[in-house]
Amino acid sequence: MEEKSLLIRQIDDCFYKLSGKRLPTPHDITDRYQWLDEEAPYSILAHNANADPHFIYANKYALSCFKYTLEEMLSLHSRLSAADEDRAERAQLLQIVTCDGIAYNYSGPRIDKYGSSFNIYDGIVWQLKDEESVWGQGALFWTEEYNRPDWYK
Repeated sequence: MEEKSLLIRQIDDCFYKLSGKRLPTPHDITDRYQWLDEEAPYSILAHNANADPHFIYANKYALSCFKYTLEEMLSLHSRLSAADEDRAERAQLLQIVTCDGIAYNYSGPRIDKYGSSFNIYDGIVWQLKDEESVWGQGALFWTEEYNRPDWYK
């Protein structure tokens, strides 16, 4: 299996273990992980568990939101996805995830490659872990406040 497909599968498995649900997809998808990576209408991101984590995964939608290439995104420290004045709130969210395993309904500002701000909605952030250790945190979010497809439940 391709490394990227394996990573999105692991992110999805961790989400399932904590939420009881798989990452949302329409029912008629033939290649679930390719769809999540290339066609999902919401962002999926993950960063590692380093002291100053950097992104290890971003789907196509997330790349379009942040306006980075995949290579740029994977070299970016995740704290830089928020403006200086928003990083404390982001850090509090990540601390909740560290303690609880998962956090729901997060909304807040983020910043793209060019310094332009955009809002995220309905964010879910969860721990990425296996039997031995926590290896990162995953996140999904929408950029529209209310518009969701029928299959997103």
